[in-house]
Amino acid sequence: MFAFGFQRTCGCAVFVAFLTAPGLTAQRVSASADAAALAHSPAFVQDADPVRAPDSASPASYAGSPKPADTGYVLHANVEEVVLNATVLDGQQPVNHLSKENFQVFEDGVRQTIVSFQHADLPVSMGLVIDNSGSMYRKRPAVNKAALDLIQASNPQDEAFVVNFSDESFIDCDLTSDVGKLRLGLAHIDSRGGTALYDAVAASADKLASDARHPKQVLVILTDGEDNASSLNLQQTIRRVQQLSGPVIYSIGLLFGGEMSRSEAHNARRALQQLSQETGGMAFFPRSIGQVDEIAAEVARDIRNQYTIGYHSTKPGSIPGFRKVLVTAKARRMGKLTVRTRTGYFPTPLPAGRAAATSF
Repeated sequence: MFAFGFQRTCGCAVFVAFLTAPGLTAQRVSASADAAALAHSPAFVQDADPVRAPDSASPASYAGSPKPADTGYVLHANVEEVVLNATVLDGQQPVNHLSKENFQVFEDGVRQTIVSFQHADLPVSMGLVIDNSGSMYRKRPAVNKAALDLIQASNPQDEAFVVNFSDESFIDCDLTSDVGKLRLGLAHIDSRGGTALYDAVAASADKLASDARHPKQVLVILTDGEDNASSLNLQQTIRRVQQLSGPVIYSIGLLFGGEMSRSEAHNARRALQQLSQETGGMAFFPRSIGQVDEIAAEVARDIRNQYTIGYHSTKPGSIPGFRKVLVTAKARRMGKLTVRTRTGYFPTPLPAGRAAATSF
């Protein structure tokens, strides 16, 4: 079972009444119960402590599922709008001059009609999910600098929060655009305990779904080890993010230094690659701590140069199950282009009587 049981908000540590509402609890479930356990989009429950972060707004109240994200879909009456954030590459070089006509979108093999298209530096709601286990002690100063540099290289309208995790997860700074508050949140370096990465990712995705101001959402993970303490497994974590139409995940795995066995490093690398690939992000594996700052700058550039593509699914929202998405791009006088976006989503029917949302 996991939850954000404590909240240390931007410079002070506060004990929080431990709330175990369904939105904050991830239980280990059997294969037969897994789908049912993850089918409900949980609402993140703010701490019940009377002292709130000074920049923390009251969480929105939703009847049913949390607000859909721009990285996923927005529901219009009985029609789903699927919204994809996509990066286009020619080899290793980003391609930033394409138009709507250059793209094709397929859902479960069926071509879809693009109804909205943007290529703009949209503001982002971001979670910085930082490994605070014992093995990270010597790496944290460089990691903190890289995280702050990423924020400073991002859109000034971005907001971010800091989650430090070991075998427990703590929100050490709530959503804010204040770099000083984020610096204080990153400064909580306990560096002890195990690595409950999957639980931290799932809970952070829940928080973005319920509290984020911007529909475009990102998680940036910095970790140096294999998950060894979560109640969720890798596939359950990916499913939770997909059911939320959740954030794009960028992973930075600090797997150098020989502190893990070869099999542990392989498992950690595979997990971070899968988390990023399934959500449309990227996984990076620097060879030294000195490369982390350069990678953080690349992540910031990638986030700020994405295309946003929307379509109305030809498949009714009442039909359940995972829907595979493929986006392709072609342009004259260019070779084969690679499009990186999330691999698919789970539809969520609009609750009866609920007002339809708008996409932009």
